[in-house]
Amino acid sequence: MACDPEELRHVPLFEKLDQEEAAILAQQVEVRKFAPRQRIYKMGEPGERGYVMITGKVQVKTIDEDQQEVVVDEPAHGDFFGFAAMLEQVPHHTTATAMEETTCIEVDRHDIATLLERKPMAGMDMLAVLGRQFHASQQLVRLRAARNPNEIIEQEATFGERIADRVAAFGGSWTFIIVFIVVLIAYSSVNILLGHQAWDPYPFILLNLFLSMLAALQAPVIMMSQNRQDQKDRLRGELDFQVNRRAETEIQGLSRKLNLIADKIDDVENLVRAGQSVG
Repeated sequence: MACDPEELRHVPLFEKLDQEEAAILAQQVEVRKFAPRQRIYKMGEPGERGYVMITGKVQVKTIDEDQQEVVVDEPAHGDFFGFAAMLEQVPHHTTATAMEETTCIEVDRHDIATLLERKPMAGMDMLAVLGRQFHASQQLVRLRAARNPNEIIEQEATFGERIADRVAAFGGSWTFIIVFIVVLIAYSSVNILLGHQAWDPYPFILLNLFLSMLAALQAPVIMMSQNRQDQKDRLRGELDFQVNRRAETEIQGLSRKLNLIADKIDDVENLVRAGQSVG
């Protein structure tokens, strides 16, 4: 099906082409329609053509190291997919599937070459758009790179929060308990031995005052540290929930595929039975 030159100029990759350049390219490319669930290209197939989204919905997937399907892109109107393999002339690294009735512009290297032969400067315009999208992809990768939530919390912690964590860590250690017991025993022993000359005779009222002040200060500091620990636990819980939700989605996807396979097997069995009955 022929392509409308004006439609090409609404595509970001070709938006800088003038009317004559768009008309030349429109004569070369084709408009393709895909039915729901129809595969546009498969991973490992020769990358002979790239596609530009016009209408519909497409999912571009790949297989990760755990042999799980991962959706890497859902191109919107004007977005392109499959171009890298087409330009490099290497097999596709992804699989593209139309999720609903979809219309795309199909482009191959010959179409691009014809345009460049007639309008060499059009290549610079397309390279400028590709460069902009490449930089945007790099920025997206940097922003979405997985980071340890504990590292993020530590980087955002204030000076007071760091001190609270250290005080809580020291106050809950055997070092603090042993040192505290030694100091109490030494303090009490010295005041008992000094008798009437002691600065804090029994029942050690001054010591009780110091202990009350220490407890009054230590309690809110420990509570601050506990609040930060609750933050970390809540963040870990959210991450665990996301992992579990992804696992549930993948299990559901496997179940749907198994059901489809079972249906296909039933259809084949019915066809075999029908053939046997006719024979």
